[in-house]
Amino acid sequence: MPADTNPHGDIFGGWLLSQMDIAGGVAAFQRAKGRVATVALDAMTFHTPVWVGDVVCCYADIRRIGRTSITIGVEAWAITGAEGSRRLVTEGTFTYVAIGPDKRPRPVPAD
Repeated sequence: MPADTNPHGDIFGGWLLSQMDIAGGVAAFQRAKGRVATVALDAMTFHTPVWVGDVVCCYADIRRIGRTSITIGVEAWAITGAEGSRRLVTEGTFTYVAIGPDKRPRPVPAD
């Protein structure tokens, strides 16, 4: 939306980062079979801007599973206009920790 842009019409990186964190969090939640918390953004690369009107798609894949943590790679792609061209706009690596009912880290269950 226009409120999420700079004066040149590019979407703020923080907005895009939050969408990617949601996508990574969903994947981590499913694998951890419960609540997770974001503990690190290990890497982030912005390739091209996202413009108002683009459709943003986020794709997450599990990179590593530790005792209590899950590392997820997330790519954000933009689909532009009626022609539907797709381009990789951003990619990052997020780390989540499984959280137990006591709000403390818990082991990630075996698959």
